[in-house]
Amino acid sequence: MTNKEKARERREKRMQEISLLRTIPYSDNQRWWSSENVAVVTGSNRGIGLEIARQLAGHGLTVVLTARNVDAGLEAVKSLRDQAEGLKVEFHQLDVTDSSSIREFGCWIKQTFGGLDILVNNAGVNYNLGSDNSVEFAETVVSTNYYGTKNMTKAMIPLMRPSPQGARIVNISSRLGRVNGRRNRLANVELRDQLSNPDFLTEELIDGTVSKFINQVKDGTWKSGGWPQTFTDYSISKLAVNAYTRLMAKELSSREEGEKIYVNSFCPGWVKTAMTGYAGNMSPEDAADTGVWLSLVLSEEAVTRKFFAERREINF
Repeated sequence: MTNKEKARERREKRMQEISLLRTIPYSDNQRWWSSENVAVVTGSNRGIGLEIARQLAGHGLTVVLTARNVDAGLEAVKSLRDQAEGLKVEFHQLDVTDSSSIREFGCWIKQTFGGLDILVNNAGVNYNLGSDNSVEFAETVVSTNYYGTKNMTKAMIPLMRPSPQGARIVNISSRLGRVNGRRNRLANVELRDQLSNPDFLTEELIDGTVSKFINQVKDGTWKSGGWPQTFTDYSISKLAVNAYTRLMAKELSSREEGEKIYVNSFCPGWVKTAMTGYAGNMSPEDAADTGVWLSLVLSEEAVTRKFFAERREINF
C-alpha cells in the first residue's frame, strides 16, 4: 500500500469515527446552552457555513445566518426551517468586507438579542480550482478571508455576553495556511519564526505580511517573493487567519472567569462545496463537525489559541 493510499485509509477511518460521534447526543450535563444562546455564522447561506448553522440550530441554539445576498440568505433560512420544525434560525444581511455592514449588523444583534455567545467566522472565497494558481482576485480573497474575519471579530467581541462557560470564536481556516507546514510554506525563515513566536506576533506584522504580498501581486513580482506555491492568495489569507487567531486568543486569555472568550481555528478539509467545484472528498456534514464541536465544548474542556482538523489539534 502506498503512502497516499494509507493516508486515504486513515482519513476514511477518522471520518467514520466523526460520523459516529455526531450521532451521540449531548447529555444534560454537557448542554450548557439553551435557545437563549445566540450563535452567529457568517457566510452561511450555503456549504460548510449552512451546515454549521443547521447543526447548531439542531442542538437547540438560536442561530443567526448571514449572507451578502438577501434572497440567498432568506432561501437558506427557509430550507433549514423546512427540514425540521422548531429550529430557531434568523437571517440578517452581512458583507464582512464592508465596515458599515458590520456596524449595522452589530447594532441589530445588540438590539435584537442583547449580544451573542458564539461567533463562527466562515465567510470566505477562493477563485482557484485544481492546479490553477491565479492571483487575479488576490485583493478580494485577502479582504474577505482575513480582513473580514478580523473586522468581524473586533466588532463582535464587545457584544459577546458574559457566561460561566465562556464565549466562543471559531475561525474557519486551512492547512494551506500553516506557517511551518512541510509543504506550501513561506520561504522566509525569519518571517516564519516571527509569525510563530507569540512574543513577536503582532497585528502589524500580520497586516504587513499580507500587504507585502498584495503589493508584489500588483507589481508582478509575487512569484519570486517566497510565498506558498499552492493557491497562493488563499494560503496567505488563511495564514493570516491562523496568526490572528493566536494573537486574539493571547490578548483575551487574561480575562476573568465569566468573561472568558475562547478563540480557535480549524481546517474543514477538502469539502464537496462550490468553493472546490464540488470535487472535495468530504461531505459538508463531516466538515462542519469540528466547528460545531469547538462551539459547544464544555468550559472545563475548552481550549484556546489552537488549530484543529477532525477534532484533533494540529500545529499552526
